[in-house]
Amino acid sequence: MSHPLTLRAVQDHAHCLACFAVMHELRPHLHDAQAFVAQVQRQASQGYRLLAAWRGERVVGLAGYRLQENTLYGRFVYIDDLIVLPTEQRGGVGRLLIDAVRREAIDGGHAHLVLDTALGNALGQRFYYRQGLLARGLHFVETLPQVAA
Repeated sequence: MSHPLTLRAVQDHAHCLACFAVMHELRPHLHDAQAFVAQVQRQASQGYRLLAAWRGERVVGLAGYRLQENTLYGRFVYIDDLIVLPTEQRGGVGRLLIDAVRREAIDGGHAHLVLDTALGNALGQRFYYRQGLLARGLHFVETLPQVAA
């Protein structure tokens, strides 16, 4: 029998460490679990929140997001990271994560829920459309040269 799914805010080192393998699925450039925990802690000081979907003692999905404000959207929630393990996809985990973040946004008086996805992520785009998110533009990026500190 499968364990029930629970959503919990990640607030301590051990739980954050338990999230690394799932985040690595989305962000394969992250190679070190301790460096990941340190990065999440740095981002948390800037308002980043990490919500984990647990099945028993195993993390099966994550939503990393920030409550923000700008001149384009006003008060909004930006989802930085959304990942569900392949074995759990199509089981409603992603929907539950987005719904939980959406509820927090609404309860906090935020006007928009925003996320970016890769242009080639057709399956993800279909999923986002089904969740009520609409494409409104393109995201442009320039990789800047690194200056030694």
